[in-house]
Formats: sequence, C-alpha cells, structure tokens
Amino acid sequence: MSSPSAAAAIDHHFDPTTSTGIPNKKLIMWLFLASDCMFFGCLISTHLIYRLHPPPGTPAARDVFSIELTSFSTFILLMSSLMMALAVNAIQKGNLKSLRASLLTTIFFGCIFLGCQVFEFNNFVYEKHLTITNSILGTTFFTLTGTHGTHVAIGVFWLLLMYVRTFQPKDTTGNRMWFLRNVLHILAFIVTILLGMNVVIGAARALIAGGLAIPTLVTFTHGYFLRLAGLAIGIGALIRFARASHPVAFDERNAIDVEMMGLYWHFVDIVWIVIFTVVYLLEYI
Repeated sequence: MSSPSAAAAIDHHFDPTTSTGIPNKKLIMWLFLASDCMFFGCLISTHLIYRLHPPPGTPAARDVFSIELTSFSTFILLMSSLMMALAVNAIQKGNLKSLRASLLTTIFFGCIFLGCQVFEFNNFVYEKHLTITNSILGTTFFTLTGTHGTHVAIGVFWLLLMYVRTFQPKDTTGNRMWFLRNVLHILAFIVTILLGMNVVIGAARALIAGGLAIPTLVTFTHGYFLRLAGLAIGIGALIRFARASHPVAFDERNAIDVEMMGLYWHFVDIVWIVIFTVVYLLEYI
C-alpha cells in the first residue's frame, strides 16, 4: 500500500498532459455516455409513444408487471452505486483492501439485479405470455429493459476484470504464472456467478411453488445437488485466489480507471431510475 504522501501527490481530477486538463480516458467515457443517452432516449420515447396510444389487443401492463420485485431490484441497483462510489474513494486513498471489498459488493448487487431481471422475463414469457413478438408492449418493453440489462451485464464483467486486475503482481518477471492465474480467477468468477444465479432462481421458484417446507427444501437440494456442489467449489476457489500475498502493481495511480468504471456504473443506474419511473411507476398513477 502506498504512503499517504504519495497518494496526496496524485491529482485525480486534473491532468496537465492534456489541453483540457481532464484525462483523455475520462473524456472518451463522457463521449460514450453522451451517445448512450441519445440511444436510451430513443428507446424510452418509443415505449412511451406506444403506451400513450396503444394499438388494439395490447395487454394491460398492470396485469403483467410485478412492482414489488422491480422495486426490490431498483433498490439493489441504487445500493450498488453507493458501493461503486466507495470503491472510487478507496482507490484514491490507496486503500486496496477496501477497494476490493467495494468492488465485490458492487458485483454481488449487480448479479442480484440481473437475477431479478431473468426471473421477471421468464415469468412474463411463460406465465403472462408476453413476448417480444406477440404485442407492441412486449416489443418495446423487452427491447428497452433487455438493452439496459445488457449494459449491467457488461458492467459486472468490467468490475470483475477490475477486481482481478488488482491482484496483478508488481514483478511479473518473477511470477510467470500470473497471467494463467488471472485467467483461472476470471473463469472461477464467471462459473460461480452463473451457478449462483441458477441456484437462487431455482430456489425462488421452488419456494413459490411449494412454500417454505422441509419437503420442498429436500426436493430442491436433491435436484440441484451438483450445482450446489459446483457453487461451493467456485466460492472456495475465489477465496483461495483472494489470498495473494505478493506486492501488486495496482495502486492510487490507477484511480482514473476505477473512476471511469464508476462513471459507467452510475450512468447505468440513472438510466434504470428513468426506466423504472416511465415504464413501471407511470402504469400505477
């Protein structure tokens, strides 16, 4: 960990090597987010236009949506923004341990949001019979929320890469296996996340169908035994990878990279607040 004096010597908001004084990486991210604003603006406007003038046969949104589940996932995503802000603050102070904890929590919250969206989409298609092709509501809804979900998934993967990057050794010549270790770390993350989402969604469906009872839990455990075992192995592997003791190259000089990630993640959260308001809440006013 770097000394406080070294951290204080780094200005995280001004880059004298550029004509604007703003880091080029941050300028590029702002340009990308500006273009994404226009993209999401078109998708949201299209949905609103068709909701204000629905064609005959369009199902009532209130009969399809689950405001309770969506409110929960919205709260989770907002909390992830808080953790992302804490991650940026931690790296600016050179606190690597706090950075890793905040990144892991942000990844966890992002996965919960994605799991809720997968559960919701599955319920809409198989229970409410709303698809992207059978009504204009399904077309605009799945296109808009699916695009946002893709942005969240990309953000989770970016966070994952950022977390693994914090373990890169300072001396790569003396640790020739670091690249393979990082690849295995990433694979362990992906497998654990996918198994975890599958297990949690399966557990939720089992509880909804059979209630909180011992026979339900026994049936679920029996049916998901291999996936539960794989999840336990994946979590164990992640704990093992997190015990690296060698000096790392990631410090407060990499704050700009975490700040860029924070800009993207906060943007995704703000977009969801707009989507939650105009797609879900307006249906209940």
